[in-house]
Amino acid sequence: MFFIFLHRWQDQPLHRLRSAFYATLLSIFSTGFALAAPFQHVLLLSVDGLHAEDLQWVLQQQPHSQLAQWAAQGTVFSEARTPVPADSFPGLAALLTGAPPAVTGLWYDVAYDRQLSPPGSDCTTHGTIVRYDETIDGANGGLNPELLPRDPAQHCQPVFPHQFLLVNSVFDVLHQQHLPTAWMDKHPAYEFVSGHQGNAVDDLYTPEIGANYEGKTTLNNQIARSLDKTEQYDADKIHALMQQLQGQGHDGQHPGPVPALLGLNLQAVSVAQKLYGYLPHRLPSPALAQALLATDALLRQLQDTLSAQHLDAATLIIVTAKHGNSPINSQKIRHIEEKQLRAAIESAAPGALVHLIADDGALIWLKSATARPAVMQYLKQHHQQLGIHRVLDSQGTVLHWPANNRTPDLVLEADYGVIYGAAHTRKKAEHGGFNDEDRHVALLIRDGYPAQQIHQSVSTLQVAPTILSALGLNPEALDSVQQHLCRNLPALHWIPPARID
Repeated sequence: MFFIFLHRWQDQPLHRLRSAFYATLLSIFSTGFALAAPFQHVLLLSVDGLHAEDLQWVLQQQPHSQLAQWAAQGTVFSEARTPVPADSFPGLAALLTGAPPAVTGLWYDVAYDRQLSPPGSDCTTHGTIVRYDETIDGANGGLNPELLPRDPAQHCQPVFPHQFLLVNSVFDVLHQQHLPTAWMDKHPAYEFVSGHQGNAVDDLYTPEIGANYEGKTTLNNQIARSLDKTEQYDADKIHALMQQLQGQGHDGQHPGPVPALLGLNLQAVSVAQKLYGYLPHRLPSPALAQALLATDALLRQLQDTLSAQHLDAATLIIVTAKHGNSPINSQKIRHIEEKQLRAAIESAAPGALVHLIADDGALIWLKSATARPAVMQYLKQHHQQLGIHRVLDSQGTVLHWPANNRTPDLVLEADYGVIYGAAHTRKKAEHGGFNDEDRHVALLIRDGYPAQQIHQSVSTLQVAPTILSALGLNPEALDSVQQHLCRNLPALHWIPPARID
């Protein structure tokens, strides 16, 4: 084993040799099999909304930025895309599980389940909207069990988000190997990352972006309506992450080992896209440029902390996005009230609609599959006034998603630039749909190797097995890899060829 280790790393600098050696020993003692661990830590950063071309703008316009420095020490995948629908909840699940929504069961943060029962019910009724957003927050932080769906098959107990996920995640794998973990996100409902037992993340911090958090006096949903407040929200989380990198826990009060896997999502870029959008010729507006540079400044603080803690060479950094936002061409924006979609479905099949979620695309759940043909036909006939590009049957030949109790009946691909919402909504961009600008996101792997740009099409699903490979763990431990849904990202120097496929 040591001969193989030395052969693989004989051309590497001494600091990387030392880091890899200790990581290999950690892998041996914690996993029971001798897969060399190229890194001791993985730092996963989701800059929500960050398109591949946004990253390119930063690299070209700000050559001394932290992102440019990281790109000079790693790989930029220029053709990375998320699965559909491209939303935050399924987008994070994709990064951490390697599975798309049809497999994770996480279609949206507000979706539908035909077998569960409504919150607060006695479970005599089956079928309910499942809300895993800010509306289920408890008064003192965390989640309010009274607002969670109920499971008739489990004595009508509340179903927490981590129980709703259908496959395992990288956090589950690390927890089984007794490796420390941490994650931060924007709603308490993102505790779904905690694994089926709810304990796979040792340090979970989910300050609410849509309501009060950590004792701060913030009016409901006011953070994400202000770029300045969102930037401060991001800065607070970056400070918490820096404390984790210093071995102090997110609050600075819980000393312990630096997590093997840790990370967070940042919101300022997404909020700037929604509030201010882009200029002609696909250039960032001044406010969006400010958000990009403010985000980069926070990343520089992380780099400074990594260097100060002597963690730089031992840490793989992944910068990507759960989703993009659309449209980039602001001249194409068209707002359509969601109630028009509801009225159309009601006209086609009265009483058939049980749930509709619509942003810049839509998912439709019907009371009975027998209503699908009538609803499809009506929506196709009125596609122009409703801003519909395509109406797809989820069980048709185009999508062919596995049918289960959560699968939507119909999917609407909106025309480019269409944003559904309330009458007063005037967002410049939105996500949650199927447009390429929702899906074509940044993906940068800072691993300390010579810079390269890979133009091969890849998926954010491939991040999950790559994380495990970086830590010397077997990607086959993921359900998604066993089901042949994903594999490691290509062309990374430290992944042996035998483990790419």
